[in-house]
Amino acid sequence: MMRRMVKEDLLKFDGTPLFPERRAYTANYELSPLEAALYSEVTDYVRNEMNRADNLDGKRKGTVGFALTQLQRRLASSPEAIYQSIKRRRKRLENRLEEEKLVQRGHKVADDCRDAGGRATHGAVAETLAQYNVKDVPKNIDEAEDEMLAGEYENWVDDVVDQATAAQTIEELHAEIIILKDLEAKACNVVQSGNDKKWEELSALLQDTPEMFTPVGSRRKLIIFTEHRDTMSYLLDRITGLLGRPEAVVTIHGGTNRDERRKNQEEFRNNPDITVLLATDAAGEGVNLQNANLMVTLTCLGILTVWSNALDVSTGLDKLKSAIFGISSPTKPEKARFSKNYWRN
Repeated sequence: MMRRMVKEDLLKFDGTPLFPERRAYTANYELSPLEAALYSEVTDYVRNEMNRADNLDGKRKGTVGFALTQLQRRLASSPEAIYQSIKRRRKRLENRLEEEKLVQRGHKVADDCRDAGGRATHGAVAETLAQYNVKDVPKNIDEAEDEMLAGEYENWVDDVVDQATAAQTIEELHAEIIILKDLEAKACNVVQSGNDKKWEELSALLQDTPEMFTPVGSRRKLIIFTEHRDTMSYLLDRITGLLGRPEAVVTIHGGTNRDERRKNQEEFRNNPDITVLLATDAAGEGVNLQNANLMVTLTCLGILTVWSNALDVSTGLDKLKSAIFGISSPTKPEKARFSKNYWRN
């Protein structure tokens, strides 16, 4: 017989709670005008492309929809993430456009742009390119994360986001590139302006929260988790600048090889001068979280359960003094949420 219990109700033999109490606090902040304008325009782009994707058939419809959804999530992650994603997407689509124009010129020379059935093919996107050169697209794209290793999935998502488009003609592809150029310029403007309300909240959290420090004033070990590598790289620059010690931060992501991953974990656990571990979702496989008193996550709500359970297991249940979760995923241009959940013994 097996008895299932809510983990908060589990007790030690002495009658004390097995898990620390969880307390949640929420702090709201408004996006800056530049951030709000960018959020609105990228959302409009995603919505319009989603509507066009509805006219596609089969796997391509799902692939394009998946790519656009990921783009929206990067918009919520950080200005740097959406800027880099739009820039890569624009470059990849420009390459496709040049390839299409080259193919079209070849068709004109060969057979005056007519197929075997006598139908004009001028302006059509080739079927081979419609596959976006993305390898091993699963039958159910929503299950891709479960079917791939974390690092493979991270790279595969980047490939899909960079290439998948609902455009079916050269004219449509060219029109989308023009839109992307405009969005890229506006995202670059936001990045260069320094307007990043999420970072301002995180910076305040790192500097002003008492739980970040020991009683003698030294920093506790901290894991900062984000969903996207571009945001991780952006935070690396920001946090090392804030701390004034580049050597105080190590990173783990899907592209980190096994030896480097193990080295960074050991350094984070045992080197007192290294106080911050920056990680992406793909780094969650096999990361031992012992010796970390705190965690901040800037990502989607669905990831929290996985990481909170990892904290429970890796800290030996009773070693965790406090864990702070920070969430920021704006759903409206004018307001985003930044949540802080505290676990305390």
